[in-house]
Amino acid sequence: MTDECTITEGMSAMDLVYDRPESLLDVRMHYCPGCGHSTVHKLLMEVVDEMEINSEIIGVAPVGCSVLAYEYMNIDMHQAAHGRATALATGIKRVLPDKYVFTYQGDGDLAAIGTAETIHSANRGENFLIIFINNGIYGMTGGQMAPTTPEGGKTATSPYGRDIGDMGAPIDIAAMIAPLPGTFYITRQTVHNAKGVRKTKKALTNALKYQQLNKGLCFVEIVTNCPSNWKLTPYEANQWMVDNMFDNYPLGDIKVPAKEDLS
Repeated sequence: MTDECTITEGMSAMDLVYDRPESLLDVRMHYCPGCGHSTVHKLLMEVVDEMEINSEIIGVAPVGCSVLAYEYMNIDMHQAAHGRATALATGIKRVLPDKYVFTYQGDGDLAAIGTAETIHSANRGENFLIIFINNGIYGMTGGQMAPTTPEGGKTATSPYGRDIGDMGAPIDIAAMIAPLPGTFYITRQTVHNAKGVRKTKKALTNALKYQQLNKGLCFVEIVTNCPSNWKLTPYEANQWMVDNMFDNYPLGDIKVPAKEDLS
């Protein structure tokens, strides 16, 4: 077996089932077992390799579980203050308009402290990609309730479950920004099974290719789990996500470009 991939002696290239993207550094990740972040990292770097844009892309990671993304992605990365990733991405893209630019944000960052930056970047039609990891909870800071926590969701700050009467309903950021004329492509996917992984990779590919058109903001939401803070095994967390998250955040395309806008 080679160090790079799971090819055994006698296998051909057509038999390859796994390989590490060149743009994904070969280092141990800090994410909890079963977390979807590592899968999304791999998919994103696969797309970067396939599009051959390693030297042409710039990522922005703010505070949260994704704060160390720059240690895993072998591309130019910037760290932003909590909630300010889209503000920083706006500056980068305007100064370097020919570069591909993306933010990589969790729900506590994007949908709470960064709500204003998210909405106004979308409204202005900034020409970059937002990758939104939605696991319905604050992951890094101890499992507090997030704006995206579903009704009844038990967290460190809602131990009896989210009560909409007291705490408000979960916020669907994708649906909120979809009507804005500055948004070009909005989709919601997942990585909890093989079908979801394939669709998520296709969404990331589309979003980066659409950036070439300079027609507005692309937004790829990825609903995933948080086994540690949900206090479930990875298998149980995936099932809880299917039973509880997808009702609030149904998967699929939310806003797609018209054919005439793709030229």
